[in-house]
Formats: sequence, C-alpha cells, structure tokens
Amino acid sequence: MKTFSSICLFLLIFFSAEAQVKYENFQSASLGEERQIKIQLPRGYNSNEDKVFPIFIVLDGDYLFEAVAGNTDYYAYWEDMPDAIVVGVNQLGKRFDDCLYSEQNSLPIETGAAFFEFIGTELIPYIQKNYRASNFKVAVGHGETANFINYYLLKGAPLFQAYIVISPELAPNMLDYIPERLKNVESKIFYYLANTENDKKSTIQMTEALHKDLSAIENKNFTYGYTSFQGTSHYSVPTHTIPKAIEKIFKVFQPISKQEYKDTILELEGSPVDYLVDKYESIKALFGLNKKILINDFKAISAAIEKTEQFQYYEELGKIARKQYPETLLGSYYIARFYEEGGEPKKAMRTYQSAYMLDEAAGITKDLVLEKAEAIKSDFGY
Repeated sequence: MKTFSSICLFLLIFFSAEAQVKYENFQSASLGEERQIKIQLPRGYNSNEDKVFPIFIVLDGDYLFEAVAGNTDYYAYWEDMPDAIVVGVNQLGKRFDDCLYSEQNSLPIETGAAFFEFIGTELIPYIQKNYRASNFKVAVGHGETANFINYYLLKGAPLFQAYIVISPELAPNMLDYIPERLKNVESKIFYYLANTENDKKSTIQMTEALHKDLSAIENKNFTYGYTSFQGTSHYSVPTHTIPKAIEKIFKVFQPISKQEYKDTILELEGSPVDYLVDKYESIKALFGLNKKILINDFKAISAAIEKTEQFQYYEELGKIARKQYPETLLGSYYIARFYEEGGEPKKAMRTYQSAYMLDEAAGITKDLVLEKAEAIKSDFGY
C-alpha cells in the first residue's frame, strides 16, 4: 500500500510540473517569526488576467502540499474542478505549538491562537491581495491540523467554504461544537471527513462519533462526505482522501454524469433546462466563474427531453445553445425540434435548412439536419 501511494504521489507531482510553484518566506506579526509558504499557481494563470481562482490552504504543507497540488492540477486539467491556487504552510517542528488548545474549552490558546490569527488575518488577505483569488476557500488538515481547521468553521461567518478533515485528532469539545455549528450554518459549507482503520483507536472512535452526528444533520446549506478507508495507513490516507473530497466538493462543477442523468434529471417534475441553468448559476455563485455550458451537458438535457417527450423545453434550450455556441448548429437543431414536435413543420424545415451552414456539434451533423428538412418536405409536400 505504501508503494502504491508513493507511485500515485509521484505521478501527481509529475503531472503538476506545468503549474507554477513559488516558495516565499512570510514574516508574520502574529507569530513573531518568519514562516515558509509554498504557492502553486494553476496552468495558464497569466493567460487570462480577469480570471479568479479558488484557494486551497494546506496545513502540514511540508508534506501535504504536493498531494493537494498534484490532485488539484489533475482534476482541473480534466475540467472536473476549477483551476485553483494552492498554498501550503510549512509547520515542520512547529505543529504542536501551532495547534495548541485549551484543556478547558478546546479552543486555541497562546501559540495556537497566534497561528489561528496568522492564517485568518495575515496569510489569506495576503494571498487575496497579491493573487487573483476568489472568495471560495478550502482548508485541508491531517491529524492535529485536521482538528485545527474546524476552528474557522466556528466563526460567525466561516472563513472557509470547504473543509477536508483527514483522520482528525479532535479536541474533546469539538464533538459538540462542530455538529451544532453545522446544524445552523446559513451559508454553503462543504465538509469531507475521513479516517482509516489503522488510525489510533481514539481517533477512530472520535471520528466515528462525529460522523454519526454529521450524517444526521438536515441543512440545505451543508454538503457532507465521509470515507473510512480499509488497509490504508495513517500517513497515506491523505492521498486517498483528497481526490474523493475534490469530487464531492466540486460535483456541481463537473459534467452531468450518467448517474446524475438517470437519478436526478429524468426524475425532475419541472424543466430540465431550469436544472441546467441552476447548475451553472451555482458555479458562478460558489466559485466566481462564468463557466461556459459544456456540450456534454447540452446533450444530457436534450436526451432527457427526448426520453420524457417534453419537447416544449427545446425552445428555451435552443435559445441558450445559440447564445453559448452561436457558430454551431446546436441551437438551431433544438429550435427546429421544438417546431417539429409542436405542430409547426414549415418553421421546423426552414430552421433545419438554415443550420446547414453552421458547424457540427454534439453529434448533430449537417447530413442529419438536411435529412430532417427533406423528411418534412416529403411528408408535407413543401
């Protein structure tokens, strides 16, 4: 298992070679010392000066940074998540002090409180000022630092919108604090919890207790994922957790899957086009990105319209497709299908014919639109 994890980590590091990694020494007033940080800027960072990027703040950056940086680069390459800025904080030799908390209330004290302020009031503002960072922030921690990132969740306005909590060494009162906070959170929060059967017994017990409480929460603003890994060591579990967490957190960003199509879209009571629009509005609201609707997603909605025979939705889908892909025949084809199934064959025929000069897309060819037009012409004698 250790060999497999090492190979995976090597491949992720190799894959992210095109991304820009910077090393900086950050002078912190809160800590009263200099702390090394690593920053990975995504591919093409300099090619679009208007584009903004989510931020990953990775504690235990001395060993966890590369695993996160490699995965984010890989998933972004395949458009399963947006390009992201990854920031690792070196805690080598400082971990115990950075994570210090009170035995009375389990909250940060002394050096722990200073580290808490360093992340929230110095590091993140610095990244947002000097790099094109969006408001969507992800915190990643392992063991003691996995407990620590939860303190930002307890703030009135949580500092992070997503938390990847790996085999946490939870402070005692956190078992009460975390579920209570997430029951009542009023902004969108993603939370991914993981452990392994090879964690310490106390870690397993506390993680399972937290999972039981979190899985019972009913709050539309709270999105939760959990995995308990088998056969994985405490030190390799981050390499298994991070990709699963990314897939969960950025699910809305990903293309419509076969499962989503079958379980969700085909079961909709309302318009599948509204579902598509809502999906991309959520991407904009969460990540600050105006993502172009994928051809794959147009195909999924079109297939649902055909399957459910709700052809009235083709008109709206066609208008959106014409706006998103004006050079292709996609929008015209959908509009023509709307006319064809709506009892307006002459309009359908003319729309099919006009689409011939446009580019093919989504498996819709020029031959197909001509065949459709000729079939209508033959049937109705136009």
